[in-house]
Amino acid sequence: MIRLHVPDDLGPGGAVALEADQARYLTTVMRQGVGDAVLLFNGRDGEWRAVIEAVSKKGCVLRLQALTRVQAVPPDLDLIIALVKRARLEIIVEKATELGARRIRLITTARTNADHTNIARLQAIATEAAEQTGRLDAPPVLAPEKLARLLTAWEPGRRLVYCDEAGDDPDAPWGGETGRARPALQALSGLIATPAAVLIGPEGGFSPDERQQLRALDFVTPVSLGPRILRADTAAISALTLWQAALGDWSAQ
Repeated sequence: MIRLHVPDDLGPGGAVALEADQARYLTTVMRQGVGDAVLLFNGRDGEWRAVIEAVSKKGCVLRLQALTRVQAVPPDLDLIIALVKRARLEIIVEKATELGARRIRLITTARTNADHTNIARLQAIATEAAEQTGRLDAPPVLAPEKLARLLTAWEPGRRLVYCDEAGDDPDAPWGGETGRARPALQALSGLIATPAAVLIGPEGGFSPDERQQLRALDFVTPVSLGPRILRADTAAISALTLWQAALGDWSAQ
């Protein structure tokens, strides 16, 4: 059944008037008409079954019938990603949504090649991915901010899992400002299931100063994604998959 994310409040007997693009998609692209059923969600009120009540040139109206799924609390995991090339960034946003990221936060760093992006398009990609994968919420995509500002205003109680792509000395001790980063799955399994964020750097990696700053913060857990240097999209997908395996809602299945 077609699923649509809407901003409206959802409740018994309520009516939802779709915005123009959604109405066009539903009635023209998907060829749905009066009486056909649709699933609606808004990230707050669960998922509702609705039927198309009226169709006009201006749009269409849906009538809510029944709650099909109660609202679930998503894993409290943010993805923080440095701006990369548009195509790869769009893939990251889509896959992060599929893998359960609660929010997607964009940053700029010393080696970031771009300082802006089309947030509206990225949000549309996240929303469409949520509709297709059965999520009951669509993660917000936040406008870029500088890494230094992000770290200065860091939320107390949230762990930052920093994917350190730099090659560590294999003879160095674990942890600390200069030690080796532990394998991601091992490090994640040792964390208490508290609010967390995964940090992925730009295509050129973090600068030595940024790496040193990150290593010195007590809320940061440096992790390694293996011996190979991964592209940003591969690193993001890998890190989120490992987090889900260790601490996310996969572990509750």
